[in-house]
Amino acid sequence: MEFDSAATALVIVDMQNGFSHPDGSLYTPASEEVIEPIADLLEDARAADTSVVFTRDVHPPEQFEDAHYYDEFERWGEHVVEGTWDAAIVDELPVREEDHVVEKHTYDAFYRTDLEGYLDTHGIDDLLIVGTLANVCVLHTAGSAGLRDYRPVIVEDAVGYIEADHREYALEHATWLFGETTTVGEVAFV
Repeated sequence: MEFDSAATALVIVDMQNGFSHPDGSLYTPASEEVIEPIADLLEDARAADTSVVFTRDVHPPEQFEDAHYYDEFERWGEHVVEGTWDAAIVDELPVREEDHVVEKHTYDAFYRTDLEGYLDTHGIDDLLIVGTLANVCVLHTAGSAGLRDYRPVIVEDAVGYIEADHREYALEHATWLFGETTTVGEVAFV
């Protein structure tokens, strides 16, 4: 699968200590296991001068105090609180100055963020999406991208999950409804 380096962004979703490090508040082994394939893809993207976007799920401590319904702390427990080690991107995926970092407060990286503006400003049409969790932030971000007329391609061997069934559901749903999937080995930047 070939991707135009100038019109593609590698979107690395929520590869943070809280999800991908054994000491994290919502750690899953599968999220840690995808660090290496993501690092390989990141190296290839940078060598091809492809745009890199990191998303960070960050919650101010008071975010859900007045929530009517949407309360992630109630659902998941307190996690990736703003300013904590838990919220930092894992050391194995270093963020460079030229990378774009999107701080989000929901599952969808487009919701009330500058992501769409960044992509449009840089002429990006295709998104290679990796990260965690497959059926939560990865799927919601990919779906939102498709609705905005970007081409979301989820890299199936570079997405973390809680249970393997969750990953399979997310990949099948994405392919059926709005996007495509590929593997790290099939990606080529041109």
